[in-house]
Amino acid sequence: MALILASASPRRAELLRNAGVEFTVEPSNISEEPQPGEDPVELAKRLALEKAREVFRKHPDKFVLSADTVVLAGGEMLAKPEDAADAMRMLRRLSGRTHQVITGVCVAGPGMSEDVRAEKTQVTFNRVDEDEIQAYVASGDPMDKAGGYGIQGTASRWIPRIEGDYFNVVGLPVALVWRMLREHGAVER
Repeated sequence: MALILASASPRRAELLRNAGVEFTVEPSNISEEPQPGEDPVELAKRLALEKAREVFRKHPDKFVLSADTVVLAGGEMLAKPEDAADAMRMLRRLSGRTHQVITGVCVAGPGMSEDVRAEKTQVTFNRVDEDEIQAYVASGDPMDKAGGYGIQGTASRWIPRIEGDYFNVVGLPVALVWRMLREHGAVER
């Protein structure tokens, strides 16, 4: 059976390729707005489920993998920045603190119920100077990333410690995804 990655994220596709998984890409097109009072874990799981369902409806004979990442800092959910000012606000909020990265993952396929799970990772940032924040935002790197940073790039210099799955912070908890795909027969053992 073929696997479809329901995501436009080049980072998710790269992680999946690096894990030796064959797939095609068909991004979903759903609203990623949280519902009033929605818990961050439930938000990540709901969005992953909605993305998978949208693509699976078009391809009911294939497996679909989707994911959604939420950053939680001091009780505030940080999505992708709306603009440079928003990215700077997010990075100031993360500076000198520990936050949580939550990725919801869904696998849908023929003859199965959707399987939706979440992975959580704690990420600690050093204090980041204002001039470093401004230069990072000016590079454009934070604009398509939840929380306004990518751990695999320039922002890595500010992160002395994580507790949990590194790949979860990049955007796809690979070990969890592999386990889910194997359990449902979406990949060969």
